[in-house]
Amino acid sequence: MSKLLNTLIEDARVWQGHRQTRTTQPAEPTGYQALDNQLGGLGWPRGALSECLLDAPGIGELQLVLPLMQRLSHAGKTVFWLNPPHTPYAPALARDRVNLDQIVMIRTEDSGDLLWTLENCLRSPVTGLVLAWPGKLAARDIRRLQLAAEAGSNVCVLFRSRKLADQSSPAALRLELEAGEHQDLRINVLKRRGSWPGQRCTLAMGRRADLPVTESNRVVQGPWSASAP
Repeated sequence: MSKLLNTLIEDARVWQGHRQTRTTQPAEPTGYQALDNQLGGLGWPRGALSECLLDAPGIGELQLVLPLMQRLSHAGKTVFWLNPPHTPYAPALARDRVNLDQIVMIRTEDSGDLLWTLENCLRSPVTGLVLAWPGKLAARDIRRLQLAAEAGSNVCVLFRSRKLADQSSPAALRLELEAGEHQDLRINVLKRRGSWPGQRCTLAMGRRADLPVTESNRVVQGPWSASAP
């Protein structure tokens, strides 16, 4: 029993009050130094679930995972999108140097299909990153997904409602996201392995969904001529 407890403590899976533990669990840098500093110099945990809790989509949450998408897609790893609130805009992803050949979007019919699909994506050896918008999940479902993430040793980010911030979760990392007043993203670390929660940082997000109309038009305007029907 003591050997098992020591292993759990070394992996930072046992909360030890105010004591901070340096975790040896593998992770992927977020691409934002200010955020990595708040995450113990690590980033997105591999082989574990991460949760991003927000009020509504389009506040910069995709910009937050963009550096990871870029890196993993060019490393030949598949990036799965499960039930995103909007269809990804391929030209924008290509402009931001994401390898579109490695992007797979899946829409499921019901919660049972979603869980089955999520599990299989997480366990697949081709997977680098899973982005999912699962809606409601029972605690047992999250534990089930956590086991699948450990088996696949990849990164999984669940985008969920900010109303769930006060609920417990087996996810290794929980980030509360809030839109700032100047196209920035405020991040509150609710939970991470090996540390007391409460770290905060603010990241500049240059391309949020609520940009001025002139910028939005530039993004969606195609190469066609003005006379085209």
